[in-house]
Amino acid sequence: MGNAPVKEVSASSTVEAAPATKPKCKACCACPETKKVRDQCIVERGESECGDLIEAHKKCMREQGFNI
Repeated sequence: MGNAPVKEVSASSTVEAAPATKPKCKACCACPETKKVRDQCIVERGESECGDLIEAHKKCMREQGFNI
């Protein structure tokens, strides 16, 4: 009996954490500044030459709540 309340507390704290990281907009609308620069670099130079811009966009997306 003593273990049941502990499990309930763990489950409820996990559920509460999820809404805090929910994205505020759709992925297509998030981080337009980093997306534009990243896309332009890929078109002009190729994906292999734009790793830093790709990572910057991924970081921005994660900060907006997307799981990338």
